[in-house]
Amino acid sequence: MTADGTTAVVPDARVHDLVGVGIGPFNLGLAALADPLDLDTVFLDRAEEFRWHPGMMLEGATIQVPFLADLVTMADPTSPYSFLAWLKATGRLYAFYIRESFYPLRAEYDAYCRWVAAQLPALRWGRTVTAVEVDPHDEDLYVVHARRADGSVESYRTRHVVLGVGTQPVVPAALRGLDGPVVHSSDYLPHRDRLRSAASVTVVGSGQSAAEVYRDLLEGTGPGGQRVDWVTRSPRFFPMEYTKLTLEMTSPEYTDHFHALPADLRDRLTREQRGLYKGISADLVDDIYDALYRKSATGPVPTTLLTDTEVTGAAWDGERYTLRLRHAQLGTEHERTTEALVLATGYVAQVPDVVLGIAHRLEWDERGRLAVARDYSVDGGRGRVFVQNGEEHTHGLTAPDLGFGPWRSSTILAAVCGREVYPRERRIAFQEFGVPTGAEPAPAGTVVPAAPAASVAPVAHGGEAAR
Repeated sequence: MTADGTTAVVPDARVHDLVGVGIGPFNLGLAALADPLDLDTVFLDRAEEFRWHPGMMLEGATIQVPFLADLVTMADPTSPYSFLAWLKATGRLYAFYIRESFYPLRAEYDAYCRWVAAQLPALRWGRTVTAVEVDPHDEDLYVVHARRADGSVESYRTRHVVLGVGTQPVVPAALRGLDGPVVHSSDYLPHRDRLRSAASVTVVGSGQSAAEVYRDLLEGTGPGGQRVDWVTRSPRFFPMEYTKLTLEMTSPEYTDHFHALPADLRDRLTREQRGLYKGISADLVDDIYDALYRKSATGPVPTTLLTDTEVTGAAWDGERYTLRLRHAQLGTEHERTTEALVLATGYVAQVPDVVLGIAHRLEWDERGRLAVARDYSVDGGRGRVFVQNGEEHTHGLTAPDLGFGPWRSSTILAAVCGREVYPRERRIAFQEFGVPTGAEPAPAGTVVPAAPAASVAPVAHGGEAAR
């Protein structure tokens, strides 16, 4: 009998080495890397097949990382489940080569993942995980219960559990429970035709999804056409920073540094650093400007872009929304109306209810979040329960990074196998993120005075000041 009172059907009495809960890109990559190993694994997901952000599968949209950031390459470049292997298998390798872009189309990445998923026998679709419990017969094992569409429940005994349930769409408190044509960007495509038929649409949000939705709707604007507005509380439309020294922050060294910081400091840095990976691609920012410029050649473009502006309230009267907006710098409020709303307000990791049965075995921080250890385990050093992409608050910006996923999977597999199957790079960065090893501490009581402003010599014409 399971925790929810249904009778469990055990498909096989054997003990699995690993059961993965959820099959997004990260657990799919873990399954692909585990496939050639001598491991008995099962991965469960309630969906009937792999789908990657289907609501944002806009034509021509690309992923924001190079093709090397696929499911496996950064752990095993020889894997038959690489993006290049998919290109070869589908006859697209030379076309991709001639295209000369590191960045695959979003539709290509989805097709690639589906191709990998179709080859992995460990995946079980149409299974909604209902509970994870300690095995009543062996406290070193866990039992994962999953309900099928016909109502039957399967139970899987396992030595290790990996939670890869992904993130959930976020709706700000001021916009929750609204009636009318309000859509989160995660569900944009199924509602696009209806949104395009509205006389006015407002996009709320600041990241890549907001920019892509705004750019897509912008094509319908023009004299006598739809009005499209874009509102963001960010001070400006931040491009995602993609300079090489900044990219070194997606490294084992920076993750080590970040994980060792106090929780309050990690939380502050997480807020400050979101622009590094949740910003807008620079190409898309430029494309939006070019589209606005092109449209303005024939007359005023029916659009307004508002930065540093937060939606503090909204009301639906049956025909349109009235939005209450607050400008942060000025501290003033005003109102605008719109017929439809698209909320590109992001996603958040959540602790799934299915782990409540083993909550006493897990480590928690003072804010009720999983206290994820450096090796991605959450069970107080036992090394039996792990998370994928649920550790941004402990590991920083590598948590959602597709390119770092294989490194994390390699770490988890090392714990499961008791040896390092896929070698992991420990140092890849040229820079130091903390105090360098071997640095001499300053003598106690030493105060280094700040240089007086007058001591800064002017830069001659042609130097840095001229750039």
